[in-house]
Amino acid sequence: MNAARLIRYARRSAGFTQRDLAARTGLPQSTIGRIETGRLQPRWVTMQRLLAASGHSLEISQAGQGIDRSQIRSLRARSPRERLELAAADAAGMDSLLAARRRPPKEG
Repeated sequence: MNAARLIRYARRSAGFTQRDLAARTGLPQSTIGRIETGRLQPRWVTMQRLLAASGHSLEISQAGQGIDRSQIRSLRARSPRERLELAAADAAGMDSLLAARRRPPKEG
C-alpha cells in the first residue's frame, strides 16, 4: 500500500475530513490533499504524525526473517494441476476483495 492510500484509508476510517486531520496535526489541509493524491511523498515522521492523529500506527518489519517454509514445501508437493486450481481460487478471492473496495462506503 502506498502512502497516499494509507493516509486516505486511516483518515476515512477515523471519520475525519482532510480539514479535521489538518487541525489535529497542525499540517495544512492542502498538504494532506497533496499526500492523498500522490503528488507529495511524506517524510517518515509526517506519516507517523498523520496516522497517529487518525488512531493508527505503522510498523516496519524486515522481510525474510523467520519465514515459515512449511507452506512452500506443502505447495511444492502438490501437482501442477493442483497448484493451478489453488491459484485460480486465490485469483477469485482477490477479485472479490477488489470489487468490495470499489463499492462506496456505507453511510452510518
